[in-house]
Amino acid sequence: MSFYQECLGGELYLQKIEDSPMADKLPQDMRECILHSSLQKGNLILMATDMVGDEGLIRGNAVSVLIQCSSEQEMRSYYDRLSVGGQKTYPIENTMWGTLFGELIDRYGNHWLLKYGEY
Repeated sequence: MSFYQECLGGELYLQKIEDSPMADKLPQDMRECILHSSLQKGNLILMATDMVGDEGLIRGNAVSVLIQCSSEQEMRSYYDRLSVGGQKTYPIENTMWGTLFGELIDRYGNHWLLKYGEY
């Protein structure tokens, strides 16, 4: 989440398991895990956790994160920062539907869509 804060700005809030009511119900080795984190900047709220189910972490393309940017400058800044150590999969360009659009996969394998414009 610190990486995303560097890229997007905003306030980062973290709650470890040891600081929650769940602390006594989970094994000692899990107490440093993040139970809840949120990055907040204006209307943007990005939430995450270290907690996974019994099946474990499964990486894949099941989730994409879209950011509706408030300016072209903001969009290009996010695109450049998020793609460091990752892959720019679709360059920022004007689309046939009248918006600027770009895609990337960040250094952690997460798929991001960035958009600026009305539609």
